[in-house]
Amino acid sequence: MVPSTPIIALVTGANKGLGLATARQLAERGCTVLLGSRDAERGAKAAGELAEAGLAVRPVRIDITDDASVAEAAAFVDREYGRLDVLVNNAGVLVRRPPAEVSADDLRPEFETNVFGMVRVVHEMLPLLRRSRSPRIVNVSSDSATFANATEQGSMFARSHDSFAYSATKTAVNMLTVKYANAFLDDPELAHVKINAVTPGYVATDLNGFQGVRSPDQGARAVVHWAMVGDDGETGGFFDENGRVPW
Repeated sequence: MVPSTPIIALVTGANKGLGLATARQLAERGCTVLLGSRDAERGAKAAGELAEAGLAVRPVRIDITDDASVAEAAAFVDREYGRLDVLVNNAGVLVRRPPAEVSADDLRPEFETNVFGMVRVVHEMLPLLRRSRSPRIVNVSSDSATFANATEQGSMFARSHDSFAYSATKTAVNMLTVKYANAFLDDPELAHVKINAVTPGYVATDLNGFQGVRSPDQGARAVVHWAMVGDDGETGGFFDENGRVPW
């Protein structure tokens, strides 16, 4: 995208880790970034540090598990900018528990954030995205969401038993991404919206106890690429920095 006015981008879960790296890289590419954070104080601190570096970043409090919070964030974007060009659904949680110990109730926190939270944000922000000339949605997914990886016996992904619920939520995110894309393409008012799922790879963040082998900056590159993809770019796909990822 080569806009005549700054791209307005919202990144959820952006006060640290991958989200913060994504916010910074988008701002470095000329976007006005709304740094979404559930904790207002932490969000303001992170946004302030980027703003001090000369980047156009503003904090926005948004708890993606709360309808009112997401609606308030959408109202803020509408009031301040009148549209949204890029939405990066990055906020997520991982609760480690052996599969044999997981109850139905144990699944709810991760599905509430990773799946329902993503849908909640898309639903509230879609009217603002409609007003953009080249709207983009990136849903941050995971290598652990792919059936190809999960069924490769003996691999790290096949043996990552304690990410039982997390992997399922990200697989759901992938399917919802495809369903959104198909629906948008069939709707003349939304056909210009591109939505893709992106895996940043195994990034070292507090989500995984900093065990990942990639830095947040490395992981953010693919997210930023698809957030800024041109009008000739794909929609409804699952990608990493090297291209398409097997479902």
